[in-house]
Parts: sequence; structure tokens; C-alpha cells
Amino acid sequence: MSAYPAFAMGCFCFVGGVAGFTRTRSIPSLVAGVGVGAMYFWAGDRIRKHEENGLEAAVGASAILFLSSAPRMLRSRAPVPSVLATTSALSGAYYGKTVYALRRHSP
Repeated sequence: MSAYPAFAMGCFCFVGGVAGFTRTRSIPSLVAGVGVGAMYFWAGDRIRKHEENGLEAAVGASAILFLSSAPRMLRSRAPVPSVLATTSALSGAYYGKTVYALRRHSP
């Protein structure tokens, strides 16, 4: 299992939160971007070390990001929420499929 998608999403969220704050002085963008990014980084580290709960944390971070981005994407049709919703859905599908496969094949 690769931790690279979680690390990539962590960077993406962190940079996006800082950029959103810099551009609009939006504290919620900063807190959400850094918070979800930190969750992805933590998940990636756990996955890399083959420790428990890393995959589940990556799925959770993807769900949080998707659930917060999808309504904005549908409402505004702006590119940033669309990219966030799409990448979080892809990341969630990638890690969710892995969690499902591991649970199905474990004794």
C-alpha cells in the first residue's frame, strides 16, 4: 500500500488552506486546510510505517474533505471546490477499496 496519495493530498490541502487565507483572509480556509492536511499527513505516516488506522484515517480525511467541498461545488461551480471534491473522492475510493480488500481477506 502506498502512502504517496495521502502525502500528496496533505500537501494539497495544506497549501490550499494557506493560499485561501492569504488571498481572502479566511480563517476557516486556513483551519480546514491545515487540519485536513495534517490528518492526511498523519495517515500517510501510519501507512508508510505499516501501523494501524492509517488507511482508515486517509478514508476519513477524504470523507471530510469531500463532504465539505461537494455542496460548494454544486452551489458555485467554481474550480477550487470542484478539484477538492474530485481529488478527495478519488483518494477516498483508492483507500476505501484497499480497506475493503484487507477486511475481506483477513481472518
